Amino acid sequence: ELTSISSFFLIGFEHNKANARAAAWQALLVTGSGGLAMMAGFALLGSITGSFELDRWVAMSGEITRHPLAPAAFVLVLVGAGTKSAQFPFHFWLPNAMEAPTPVSAYLHSATMVKAGIYLLARLFPVLSGLALWPVLLTTIGLITLVGGALLALAQTELKRLLAYTTVSGLGALTFFLGLSTPLAVKTAVVFLITHALYKGALFLVAGGVDHGTGTRDINLLGGVGRAMPFTAIAAG
Repeated sequence: ELTSISSFFLIGFEHNKANARAAAWQALLVTGSGGLAMMAGFALLGSITGSFELDRWVAMSGEITRHPLAPAAFVLVLVGAGTKSAQFPFHFWLPNAMEAPTPVSAYLHSATMVKAGIYLLARLFPVLSGLALWPVLLTTIGLITLVGGALLALAQTELKRLLAYTTVSGLGALTFFLGLSTPLAVKTAVVFLITHALYKGALFLVAGGVDHGTGTRDINLLGGVGRAMPFTAIAAG
């Protein structure tokens, strides 16, 4: 939740701009509401197991999956994870968060904050993956987010928004992998979780460098920029 609050202030960094203020409130309301849903899901899991210790939840995974409240707990946790990790239909806040300064986008909105929901799902995989709803919801939501984010990225001309939609797509892929639930898919998700954070954070910094060097992030105006900024072009490659 600290990342959500930090994100609110950082997206609204240029608070004299109406777009920045609106994007900051949108991100806070979406991710904060999801956090409340997640807390309700944790409360249900706590009532089922009598504990809030994750290792106890793992040890009681069979009992949890057989409990009638388990599907409701899973859906509530999934809503929380989906808002934080910009899954469909909550994906819209992340591209709007690009009003934040570029280093913020590189850190919070490509590598850290948006991975919190994915990380949570991965930690709860041994607890809730036995539910029939787990593969159905995660693969469906993940696939819609994966394909939808990629298609929306094709229409973008502003560098940071383009990268934001590819981040949405990557987050969808991670959710999809966790939904498949096979050992190889879960290992793939863990590897992609790390590699995506590294390359996407770097690409956002490249976008900031291009903006600083040329005064624009509009790709329609950036033809031939590689010749003018060869080191940045090599870093991007």
